Amino acid sequence: MDFLTLFLLYLCSLVAVTALLCLCSGRKESFLARSVSRASQVLSLVIPSQLQRVTHRALHRLFHTRSCLFVVLHLALQAAVFGEYTWEVFVYCWELQFHPLLLLLPYLLLAGNLGCFLLCSRANPGTVTKSNAASLVKVYAYDGVLFQRGLVCPTCTVEKPARSKHCSVCGTCVHRFDHHCVWVNNCIGASNAGAFLLYLLSLTATAGAVAAVTAALLVQVLLLSNAMHGTYLDAQGQEQPVELPFLVQHLFLTFPRIVFMLGFVILLTLVLGGYCSFSLYLALTNQTTNEWCKSRGCGGSPRLPSQPPDRPLVYKNIYSKGIWRNLKEIFNPPTVLERKKK
Repeated sequence: MDFLTLFLLYLCSLVAVTALLCLCSGRKESFLARSVSRASQVLSLVIPSQLQRVTHRALHRLFHTRSCLFVVLHLALQAAVFGEYTWEVFVYCWELQFHPLLLLLPYLLLAGNLGCFLLCSRANPGTVTKSNAASLVKVYAYDGVLFQRGLVCPTCTVEKPARSKHCSVCGTCVHRFDHHCVWVNNCIGASNAGAFLLYLLSLTATAGAVAAVTAALLVQVLLLSNAMHGTYLDAQGQEQPVELPFLVQHLFLTFPRIVFMLGFVILLTLVLGGYCSFSLYLALTNQTTNEWCKSRGCGGSPRLPSQPPDRPLVYKNIYSKGIWRNLKEIFNPPTVLERKKK
């Protein structure tokens, strides 16, 4: 029972940390920032004001300015997982004569993921400047609800093209703005949305491949040790049939590092798979994360004087052109000439 309690606390801590990192990744008003702000108000009588100012500056620098901290954390997690995979799982699987292609699959996916990561982080997401603003305005039509003609960005002093947004982290307007991703330290826009989708797909596949090979190893070990058959003696000396808790405890006591790594990678695969599915849905429907969030309240842009104040704004996605054309647009963004031909 003590082991199961410890293992449950481990899984809960993984879920809490993963959810916290996901909620904090690139939001304008992140969950962590709001929580810390509320906590600082409650604890203002206990925490010195100077320490509060230092904490506020550190959080602002972390989540509201471009920083390589999450990039380093991302690469460190990958290095830790693959270091453990190579040191523990790969060696055991090689001794058990697993197929070489199965063992090398996570490394091949990792190489593809790092390539997509570099493309996504180094590429220009589609910055709107005074020199290209006039041409970008003609690429997408204004829907009149989320995006309205004639609005000027007060920071960049340029007319905002439809589907664009000013990123407070990067300090620029981005064409077809999706979101700012702290994990790649760059905005996701028209020019790197395809690379970001491939990055998510390859990252999810990499985590899934590591989890699959590791799980296959543990199952093979159980089969060879005959732990999945027969009975075992409990603390009172009575014979009990082998059940799942006993198998997990047996594996944990035999391969503690592999079991802990497998739990983390499985959880990571589930979280990444959920986010990857959401990103695919947005791509197939020709929406961005920014548009999806704003459309829930239809409050993306201020109401123009020509619009009746008593008539509610109804959002309709005018940018969807069908599944295949939507997916093609992610990897080949439309230009002004292409729109004129249509």
